[in-house]
Amino acid sequence: MIWNREIETLPRSEMQRLQTERLQRIVAYAYERVPLYRQRYDEAGVGPDAIKHLEDLAKLPFTRKYDLRENYPFGLFAVPTSECIRLHASSGTKGKPTVVGYTRNDIDMWCEAVARVFCMGGGQPGDMFQNAYGYGLFTGGLGFHDGVQRAGGTVVPVSGGNTPRQIMLMQDFQSKGLGCTPSYALNIADALEEATVDRGSINLRYGFFGAEPWSDAMRAQIEAKLGIDAMDIYGLSEITGPGVSCECKEAKDGLHVNEDFFLPEIIDPNTGAPLPDGEWGELVFTTLTKEAIPMIRYRTGDITKLNHEKCKCGRTTVRMNRLKGRADDMLIIRGVNVFPSEVERELLGFTELAPHYQLMLDRERALDEVEVQVELSDTLHREWGGLEAPQVTALKRRVAEQIKNSMGISVAVTLTPPKTIARSEGKAIRVIDRRKI
Repeated sequence: MIWNREIETLPRSEMQRLQTERLQRIVAYAYERVPLYRQRYDEAGVGPDAIKHLEDLAKLPFTRKYDLRENYPFGLFAVPTSECIRLHASSGTKGKPTVVGYTRNDIDMWCEAVARVFCMGGGQPGDMFQNAYGYGLFTGGLGFHDGVQRAGGTVVPVSGGNTPRQIMLMQDFQSKGLGCTPSYALNIADALEEATVDRGSINLRYGFFGAEPWSDAMRAQIEAKLGIDAMDIYGLSEITGPGVSCECKEAKDGLHVNEDFFLPEIIDPNTGAPLPDGEWGELVFTTLTKEAIPMIRYRTGDITKLNHEKCKCGRTTVRMNRLKGRADDMLIIRGVNVFPSEVERELLGFTELAPHYQLMLDRERALDEVEVQVELSDTLHREWGGLEAPQVTALKRRVAEQIKNSMGISVAVTLTPPKTIARSEGKAIRVIDRRKI
């Protein structure tokens, strides 16, 4: 089922024409209404009239997260708050929260974007959808809620946490779809196993998992444990929230961007220069229709690449690759660039390990040391009689060798008993950096 066939299968030339028209309008709109944009564009000597083609977007300065924080709370708004019908904000754990607003038209656009996502991942009108994303100022819960309703689904607004209740509602309501972080999906799967829940009592068929980078290996774990199709979804509050892009059920080969609303670019994270399709770099978005708080060339910090080839599902919208990680989450270990998701991919290639791990970083005599803590599977922990078995030593050596061979870094591997690494009901904490840099 394609939610908006006209847009989602639009020929490339027609999409570019639509994007160009909308880009010209939004740049002029932001210049007229947001002092920061007007000041920056004047300083760069680039006015709205300079935007004749999509390629001209590269002439404009970038917008960054600190711009929202330095203009807290409403300095980047293009409309008075009286014209907004909703506000959202980040948690503010790294400083002041980033505040975003939505006009009625913005909410309507957001609903449309999420409705497309719901359908491309396998959702159907009448499906019971268990929404375990957090409600409140976080955009995940309400964003999915409204979009699934727009597509005709029935939303169970359970929010995050309280795993026993999640399982009870899955059984009693016969939820068909699930939305949450991938790490929490694994948490639910483990809880189902522990409670020896009859799989026949669970009707889950598909799930939308995002808000943190995750690997294809983790997807395989989630799909095997829950018996579902697991789709990667992407969004961020500065652009709108969930619904910016999502994988389709047919291919699971990149996330289709709702590019009539959100214009993507890939740039070199060090130089800011645009990169072509197929090159890994930092993802940049320009909102093409957003009224309350337009974002022009917003640097997301996420590392991915783009693919404009038509997908086998029939959609022609550009696809972004599964995130490799965030530019600011990239670890430099003895000169080697490492993303936690790459370590995850190697760990989950071992069936002897459970999909729960953490990376512990230390510095000894000016050299970085990495300890990979990962759980031994419950079955082998029982069969081998604990962690003193000779098989454990051999397994640790094999894991360390695999990481060394594939990623070029030496790590110490520590196997832990089952259920000893902290579980998450939201975003998982994968890295603990104890280096004093």
